[in-house]
Amino acid sequence: MKKWLNIALLILAGEAVFILPFVLARVFRPTVLEVFQINNVELGACFSTYGVVAFVSYLFGGSIADKFAPRYLIAIALFSTAAGGLVYSGFPEFWTLQILYGYWGFTTIFLFWAAMLKATRIWGGSDNQGLAFGLLDGGRGLVAAGFGSLGILVFSLFLPEQEINLSLEDRQEAFSQVILVSSAIIGLVGLLILFFLKPVEETNSVAINWRDLFDNFATVIKIPAVYLLMIIILCAYTGYKITDVFSLYASDVMGMNDVESAQVGTYLLYIRPIIGVTIGLLADKTKTSLMMMLGFCIMLVGSILFAAGWIEPSTTTLFLGSILIVATGVYAFRTLYFAALQEGQIPVAVTGTAIGLISLVGYTPDIFMGPAIGYFLDGWPGERGHQYVFMMLAVFSLIGLVAATIFSRISSDK
Repeated sequence: MKKWLNIALLILAGEAVFILPFVLARVFRPTVLEVFQINNVELGACFSTYGVVAFVSYLFGGSIADKFAPRYLIAIALFSTAAGGLVYSGFPEFWTLQILYGYWGFTTIFLFWAAMLKATRIWGGSDNQGLAFGLLDGGRGLVAAGFGSLGILVFSLFLPEQEINLSLEDRQEAFSQVILVSSAIIGLVGLLILFFLKPVEETNSVAINWRDLFDNFATVIKIPAVYLLMIIILCAYTGYKITDVFSLYASDVMGMNDVESAQVGTYLLYIRPIIGVTIGLLADKTKTSLMMMLGFCIMLVGSILFAAGWIEPSTTTLFLGSILIVATGVYAFRTLYFAALQEGQIPVAVTGTAIGLISLVGYTPDIFMGPAIGYFLDGWPGERGHQYVFMMLAVFSLIGLVAATIFSRISSDK
């Protein structure tokens, strides 16, 4: 029971910490743009600020995870992230919003990211990495969907009964309640982690000195699989960042209102648990690298459907089917990212350091994808801009497929 309680708490914390900086913007993107009075490029700049701080935090946060117990790092990260929601709910100016996103880049990555992933890897042992990370990401998807549904409910409750021609103040009042409720729940999850995440012997960090941390770096940089995983995660995470535009596509191209477009983003999250656990189990029965190759092929097909311009307001079924295809490929990788550490024969003792180095490159889409998406969507409003975004995804899918194929070959040679 202690083991299952641990993974349940890791799942809960693993998505709660990202609700404020990412999930709300993904589910409510049209609303976020309006209530903060910003455009797609400016929102992308906020994501980039987050990404720049996260870039440094990945590197050093990985080492911290190899030195300190996970529950303390995770709990502090949750409390700190929730505190930022108080600023967020006041709809600050653009520059303050950028500073807030930089702050979240520190709280969610330096303190949290590698600690959560290392604890999950150890939970899975040598034979159940796919299951461990499948449960983690599938469960995170369910948590995100729950937050999305709760957010829509709160948003709807605080909107006036007459939803036609809503004022900016009406939307801000409703969305501020969504932010405050989310912040309160994140703080509550932090308390649960602090008091109920049971210390399992293997998950407690070994007392090592700072010289040992540098030795860990020296070990990790000699492993070829590390560099291929950097490329694979970079390409796959590009696809995940593009899921941010689905609710906006529903609004801009399909003509849906704020609540309907938010529902599209939320419904999509409910398939994430199914995909995560299914792909994780398949990866344990076959090879993680094989599942990665399949994931890139699925992403490529989905991106072509959007890039071709076949999806119009009258083709709702095709629209929903296409986002399901893209999401299947993208969410598959959420399970596979670090389940591949075992196949790449990366030692458990340097897990935090390896995750930090891989993430340093793999998550750079946090820096460049926001501005890139904003450039296309604001430069070519409507369907044309969205087509360019998905053309970009097709290119990254091809590059990722090549890297995953090479990874499969070198791991088979060991």
